[in-house]
Amino acid sequence: MNQETCKPAQSKIITNPVSTVNGVMNIYKPVGITSMDVVRRVKKMTLLKRVGHGGTLDPFASGVLPIGLGKGTKMMDYMINSTKIYRGIVELGIETDTYDVQGRVIRKSDNSSVTIQQIEDCISKFIGEIYQVPPMYSALKVRGKRLYDLARSGLEVDREPRKVKVFNIALLNWTSPLLEIEVECGKGFYMRSLAYDLGNMIGCGAYLKELVRIRTGHFNASDSTSLIELEKRSNDYRWKKLVKGPDFVVSHFPKISVDSKVEKQLRNGQPISRDLQEIVSSSQKEYRIYNNLGCFFGMLGYDFSSNEWKMQRIINSG
Repeated sequence: MNQETCKPAQSKIITNPVSTVNGVMNIYKPVGITSMDVVRRVKKMTLLKRVGHGGTLDPFASGVLPIGLGKGTKMMDYMINSTKIYRGIVELGIETDTYDVQGRVIRKSDNSSVTIQQIEDCISKFIGEIYQVPPMYSALKVRGKRLYDLARSGLEVDREPRKVKVFNIALLNWTSPLLEIEVECGKGFYMRSLAYDLGNMIGCGAYLKELVRIRTGHFNASDSTSLIELEKRSNDYRWKKLVKGPDFVVSHFPKISVDSKVEKQLRNGQPISRDLQEIVSSSQKEYRIYNNLGCFFGMLGYDFSSNEWKMQRIINSG
């Protein structure tokens, strides 16, 4: 259902025609700006105060950047935690301090003997659940300080390896010393760390030269909108046609509909211990929930230990 039909009746004139826009947009971030730069530009073009992004892309990278608008920002965790697909170009024989093209070269090695079979054998070892050490130049915090701030001050600290999930890695092209790969991965994965680790495994070092994110969850590069196009639509509010409802982010979750009485109970934080559907899958713990008007109002969780339904995320109407 269109988000416009889920708004409560207005008793007074709305002076800001975009004040009640709540949803998500698929923006294509260009090379050379930060993800927060994109957020600032979207705010300026849409006149919205609440805007956020669903997963940082480094300045040298381009690609899909999900944007939350209004109450759509409450769905950002689901965007960040979704599966991603990246395409990257890794250059062998060179290491940088940031593991990417923006860094200072710290080592060069001969890579002339590297074979495609050697590359493929090494790549296969990174598929599955692996442990990855985050790069020093990252936004993660150690003892309250961002790693990139410590790195810029000349400090390097121990970083705990983190478990990440890699669903697949495909070698798309190999023209020495450049290899192009496509990676499907879960949350918290660093393509820069993959390039660094791959270079170490091959034995000649490597860094990430280029990076494009082609998918995040249901957001695909082929369906994205450039900032230039968004600006063209900003003068007469045509950008509103690009907005999808907050439930677009979680459209892969099963759906439950409830009557107004149950909706009120759930919105008030009361768990429901009654059947809301005939079958509850033992493997599914979270559901999209809609009221009797067909309006999405959040994510509902099922607690198998207590046999109760509880709201995990509430999206207020309007």
